[in-house]
Amino acid sequence: MRQAKGKESKAAAGGSGKPGTLYVVATPIGNLEDITLRALRILREVDLIAAEDTRHTRKLLSHFDIHTPLLSYYKEKEASRAQEIVALLLAGQQVALVSDAGTPGISDPGGILVQSAQAQGITVVPVPGASALATILSVAGLSEPSHLFLGFLPAKGAERRKLLRSLKNDAHPIVFYESPRRIIASLGDCLAELGERRAVIGRELTKMHEEISSGELADLLAGLKDREAIKGEFVVLIAGLRASASVRPDNLEDLLRWYRGQAGVSLKDAVASIAKDLDLSRSEVYQKALAIWKE
Repeated sequence: MRQAKGKESKAAAGGSGKPGTLYVVATPIGNLEDITLRALRILREVDLIAAEDTRHTRKLLSHFDIHTPLLSYYKEKEASRAQEIVALLLAGQQVALVSDAGTPGISDPGGILVQSAQAQGITVVPVPGASALATILSVAGLSEPSHLFLGFLPAKGAERRKLLRSLKNDAHPIVFYESPRRIIASLGDCLAELGERRAVIGRELTKMHEEISSGELADLLAGLKDREAIKGEFVVLIAGLRASASVRPDNLEDLLRWYRGQAGVSLKDAVASIAKDLDLSRSEVYQKALAIWKE
């Protein structure tokens, strides 16, 4: 760790004639105590901070007494701003990229700049930290080894329903972000297209009015509909399709073939689920699965 820190400090000094480094820095999604010591150091040392909203980021910097210059980098200007920032990096400037909250590039601006920098041979260094996705997964109580992250669902109802319909038979839990304006419509579409499922909903995660609710999707939706007003950003996790004993085969080989036919279910997922449900050893199920998957 000391070696990595020294390398970053040297890079931040600049003036060597070499291209600068782009640091992709995660910032708190609510509670300011969630920022890392490394993130604070990088934000102090770089020459420039590219921010999704400079007004929002300025509040964060002011709280930690950081006075690094800011440049706006928002979705509508990603392509043109990326060119400007890459030019600064090629000139030896050290730049940190931040979003309003969480990790840049995860449903926030960042991808275009990272690609542009990498295309020019510029070093891109991740500085990990808070993420709403990781936060909700950590308290969802999942036993499944994987999930599908959808970012924000389409704003248009027809497109949203089409996407959800395509995932109806997927065994993976799905996770998505949603705004307070569309949360009821989106959950209603989830119920209509996916059917009743267990769900976990996070609102205002890590903030003063943090709320995490779990239960049946219909009940959670009804609870939101009963509120006079809905505020705050949402993170939603909905369980994947679980095989029903009344529709799936009883014998192991046919059961494996059934899982193989389910969209998005890997051999590894099938083995884990069957071994748990039937109280069989994973190695026994895995050997059978290998043969079935090769058919």
